[in-house]
Amino acid sequence: MTSQKERYFLLYLKTGEGHFAPARSIAQYLSSIHGNSIEPVLIDGLTDANSLPRSLIEKGYRLLQARAKWYYEFLYATNKFPPIGYLNVAIANYFIKPYLKKRIEEERPAKIVIFHFFLIAPVFDILKELRYDIPVITAVTDPFTAHPLWFQRPQQRYIVFSERLKTYCMKSRKIPESRLHVFPFIIDEKFAAPLPSSEIARVKQKFGFRLHKKCVLIIGGGDGIPHGKPILRRLLHASLDVEIAIVCGKNKELYAVALELQKRYPSLKVFAFVDFVYELLNAADIVITKCGASTIMEVLMMKKIPIINDYIWEQELGNMEFVRDNELGIFERNIGKLPQIVRDLVSDEDQYQRYRHNIEMMKVRSGTKQVAEFVKKMNNDNE
Repeated sequence: MTSQKERYFLLYLKTGEGHFAPARSIAQYLSSIHGNSIEPVLIDGLTDANSLPRSLIEKGYRLLQARAKWYYEFLYATNKFPPIGYLNVAIANYFIKPYLKKRIEEERPAKIVIFHFFLIAPVFDILKELRYDIPVITAVTDPFTAHPLWFQRPQQRYIVFSERLKTYCMKSRKIPESRLHVFPFIIDEKFAAPLPSSEIARVKQKFGFRLHKKCVLIIGGGDGIPHGKPILRRLLHASLDVEIAIVCGKNKELYAVALELQKRYPSLKVFAFVDFVYELLNAADIVITKCGASTIMEVLMMKKIPIINDYIWEQELGNMEFVRDNELGIFERNIGKLPQIVRDLVSDEDQYQRYRHNIEMMKVRSGTKQVAEFVKKMNNDNE
């Protein structure tokens, strides 16, 4: 007779790939390595919520980031004021808690991992009401600069992804060191290492890139890169001696503009929403991107040079500073300067190799295995 599998609840919200992707990576690892004894269960906390709160929390987040970043940054700042932040936590709790309580009561998971700060209050309230003694840990998906709402319950334990954030938690939030566990950032295991040179050549040929030219990839998240149209136009009009490709994601307007430009610049490669980012990153040499943590870490793990054009104030500030201050890539808001930056990287091999060397020395790696194994071993003790 086989023993019953332990269920691990991995809780997220669809407010951006940065919350779901780490949860999915941990689930995939646990299934593949410990599937005989552990059943990871991915749960969207808004599964049973009606369309209004789902739209406000999920679509509102993405739309504001894409079309009204200043307002998103304003909301981010105002939610740091405790009365406003905790009011929004309470509102989210109202819509999230019933479904989570039902799942936790019916399935009684062995462990719970939280990947979004709006899920912290409902989980702890539910466990208190049900008097369940289930180990819980919160994975703070912002690696360097995290919103205060991540730290709303003093009894939490945390997985954090940088010594910088650990220091902040200890000094500014007064969290005991025993409750903070530092690991490399969680990345899909397929990004653990770049392809060998022979395979990169094959991938470049697959996408129609010339082997003897450097390739510039323009990519953001699922909704494309902010300012994608002017970035693409500037690069194309500059007549750079490079291959250029753009991933538009779900941004239909950007995709339509890119296809029109492709008629004038036939060498331009245009992609919509893709599931082969790993191959595209391997084929690229320079990546113009926004500053989401997952994207930046994937680019660096592939040992490509990132050019960051924009970031969300404070939430992604630490990501940008990590790249800029360690000279792993270049930050430049002025779109008009991007063509010259690319031209310099392409024409000055010493400069290009200097960035490559810095990236290699940083030894960015995936923490998926370490985090998953830690979760497997954790219990209800503080350590």
